[in-house]
Amino acid sequence: MHRILGPGLLEGVYERALCIELKLRGIPFAYEAKLPASYKGHPVGEIRLDLLVGDALIVELKSVEELTQVHTAQLLSYLRLTGIKLGLLINFNVPVLKNGIKRIALSKQSRE
Repeated sequence: MHRILGPGLLEGVYERALCIELKLRGIPFAYEAKLPASYKGHPVGEIRLDLLVGDALIVELKSVEELTQVHTAQLLSYLRLTGIKLGLLINFNVPVLKNGIKRIALSKQSRE
């Protein structure tokens, strides 16, 4: 998908193209999944995940010059709030996609 589209497009273009790829491959996913957020057992709103793949992987998509610590912190917050243990932060604005993928696992330390 990235080889065909290339870098430099808006995030939404990559998001929709990735959804097409997942659907074509028969991989279950939810696009813009909305999940409740709570604080000390009280609802405080909801979060919107770019993609939730197989109820086990959060995929946060970006098309930015460079991934920053706030992008990582955002995904870690999503992991903590949902209890999901694994996430991918993908930046499509790179010449080679493998250089734009960051795997983030929720560890015991990051849950505290």
